[in-house]
Amino acid sequence: MDWLDILLPVGIFAGLGLVFGVLLAIASKVFFVKTEESVAAITEVLPGANCGGCGYAGCAQLAQAIADGKAPVTACNAGGPDTAKKIAEILGVEVGEMPTRMRAQVMCSGTDDYAKQKYIYAGVQDCIAAAKLGGGDRVCPNGCTGLGTCVKACKFEAISVVNGVAVVDYKKCEGCGACVNACPKHIIKLIPYNSEHWVGCMSVDKGPVTRKYCDVGCIACKICEKACPEQAITVNDFKASIDYAKCIGCGICVEKCPRHIIWSAEVQNNSLIITRVKKDKEQSE
Repeated sequence: MDWLDILLPVGIFAGLGLVFGVLLAIASKVFFVKTEESVAAITEVLPGANCGGCGYAGCAQLAQAIADGKAPVTACNAGGPDTAKKIAEILGVEVGEMPTRMRAQVMCSGTDDYAKQKYIYAGVQDCIAAAKLGGGDRVCPNGCTGLGTCVKACKFEAISVVNGVAVVDYKKCEGCGACVNACPKHIIKLIPYNSEHWVGCMSVDKGPVTRKYCDVGCIACKICEKACPEQAITVNDFKASIDYAKCIGCGICVEKCPRHIIWSAEVQNNSLIITRVKKDKEQSE
């Protein structure tokens, strides 16, 4: 047996292995640096609030996901279009279609003055904890608990509790969605930032039942649905909702609603419902 016939193939394979190993080492070094630089640059342009609205634990984790191609450049709602454009420039990619800017909206008008209570809650000031005790102290199973879990979740100080119901400060809201994820009643929704109106009730019960819960809850009368010229508001499963792609902001539904729970963005503070309802009662007497 000629030893050369054995050693030559072994040498060739060993040489190839060494060459490929060196190439892989160089490539990993180059791409590692590039990825790390991208992550650092993306992290720098993100808001830094670590709100979690994007679905990641914080901005650093989101930056890594974007750099790895696991998340789109538009993933940060709080950053908005400007942040998305900066990230796209860092990665050298196209932004694509920009998502509509959103804002959080608490879909409840059941303030302390009008929402019925079933017991006095004296536990931990947390909506999730209260919800575990029979759904909270409010009779309405879909009403705001009012203990501020959403307030604690918001990194932009855009939410406060007014008269027992959470209220959003539009000027501060970045539409991150952290409050949406925090609410155990699922009554906070993200709607287009420039939306003119919203329905302040999430009750899914029939009118007579809702009346027992709250003096201003939606009774699914469908007056708003019939009055809307654009068919932008509909009542399904005893709950009214607005299709913002159709809504022109005419305000007819606001005027027609007998329960005063369709709100204008200009007077979105739920505490104003006290004045509206009392005035309506005085006029009817």
